[in-house]
Amino acid sequence: MIAEHTGERAILVHLDGHAPDVREDPYEFQELAVSAGAVIASFVSVSRHQPTARFLIGSGKVEELRQLVLVEEADLVIFNHALTPSQERNLSAALECRVLDRVGLILDIFAQRAQTYEGKLQVELAQLDHIASRLVGSRKDLSGQLGGIGLRGPGETQLESDRRLLRVRVKQIKNRLEKVRNQRELARRSRQRAEIPGVSLVGYTNTGKSTLFNLLTESKVLAADQLFATLDPTVRRIEVPDLGAATLADTVGFIRHLPHKLVEAFRATLEESASADLLLHVIDAQSPERDEQIKQVHTVLKEIEADDVPMLEVYNKIDLLDHVDPHIQRNAEGKPVRVWLSAQCKQGIELLQQAIAELLEDEIYIATVRLTQQDSRLRGKLFDLNAVQQETHADDGASILALRVAKVELDKLLSREGMSAADFFAQYTHR
Repeated sequence: MIAEHTGERAILVHLDGHAPDVREDPYEFQELAVSAGAVIASFVSVSRHQPTARFLIGSGKVEELRQLVLVEEADLVIFNHALTPSQERNLSAALECRVLDRVGLILDIFAQRAQTYEGKLQVELAQLDHIASRLVGSRKDLSGQLGGIGLRGPGETQLESDRRLLRVRVKQIKNRLEKVRNQRELARRSRQRAEIPGVSLVGYTNTGKSTLFNLLTESKVLAADQLFATLDPTVRRIEVPDLGAATLADTVGFIRHLPHKLVEAFRATLEESASADLLLHVIDAQSPERDEQIKQVHTVLKEIEADDVPMLEVYNKIDLLDHVDPHIQRNAEGKPVRVWLSAQCKQGIELLQQAIAELLEDEIYIATVRLTQQDSRLRGKLFDLNAVQQETHADDGASILALRVAKVELDKLLSREGMSAADFFAQYTHR
C-alpha cells in the first residue's frame, strides 16, 4: 500500500461487539489509517455492546488509553466509529491528545486525494460541515450576548465570529459547486443529444475500478493499491464493439457507512452514475468482505437514486482465486449479468466489452434494407460506416444489405442525407 507518512503516531481504537448493521471492519480501519499517512503505534480492540454517552467506551478503558498514549508517545487516537462532538471533546481532554473519529479520518484522506477544483470544493464543504458541529463555547464565551446591566458585550464573541465565517464560506462553496453542477449537467445533455450511451464504473473502494478504466480507455488515471486512490470523476470516450462510441466514467469508490456528509458533497460527481445507461459494478472477487461490500454499494446507489439503472457486475481480481477463468454469467433470458476477469493481468477484458455491447444493444440498429442502383451513394456511405454485415443481390440488381450499426452513427449519416431513421427504414426495409 502506498502512503505518504506524516510521522504522526496513532493509536487505533476499534469497538467489537456492535450489532452487525453498525459493526466496522478492523482491517479496513487499519488501511484507512495508513492511507491517511498515520504510523500505527498500537491497535486496541474494545469489547463494548452498550456504548456510553460520555466517552463511547468505559472510563476504565479511557484510563488505559491515556497510559498507552504516554507510553507510545502517540500524537492522536483514532476511533473506528462516529463520535458525537461531546464524546470527541471529552476523550481529547481525558487522553490529553487529539482524537479523531472514522468520519474525520475519511475526510482527511479525501482532502489529501482531491486534485481538481471541484473535488477540493466538495471535500472542503464536507469538512466545514463536520467542523461546524464541533464548534462550542463556554458560558463565559456567551456572556457578551446575555444582555442586562454590566453584561452587554462589545459585539459578537469569537465563537459566533467563527460560526459566521463558516456560514459565509459554506455558502460560497455551495454556489461554486452549483455552477460546476450546472456545467456537468450541460455536458451530460450534450452527450444525450448526440445519443452517445453512457457507462459508469461504481464499486467499493480499492476494487480495481481505475485499473479497469485505464484498460478500457487506454488512459493513465492513477490506479494504486490504496483506499480512495480516485476521488475526482473522469469521463473518457470509448469504442464499444458493434456499437460505436460511448462514454465511460470513473467515480469515487464507496465504503462501508460512507458518511452522509460525503454523499451529499459528492452528489454532483455521483450523478454521473445516476444518469448512466449502464453501471459496471466492480467487485473484489477475492475479498472476504465481498458480500458486505456489495450491500454497501447498493445502499449508496439507492441514496443517489441510481438503483434502477441497468447494472453489470464485474468480478475483478480472479487472478487471486484458484481455478477461476474469465467468463460471462448469463440470466435465464441469456443476458449478461456478471463478468469474471482480472484487470491487473488483462484477462477477460474482451468478454467485458462483449457484455457491454450486448447490454447496450438497444442503442444499435439491426435491419435488412434494399437499395436500388440509384442509391449507390448511400450504399457506399453505409459501407464506409462499417454498418454492412453482409450483402447479396436481387435479380433486378438491387443490393440487399444486412445492417448492424450504432444508432448515433447512422442517425448522423442520415441527418447529413436529409432524412430521419424512421423515414429511412420505412423506405428501404427489405420485406
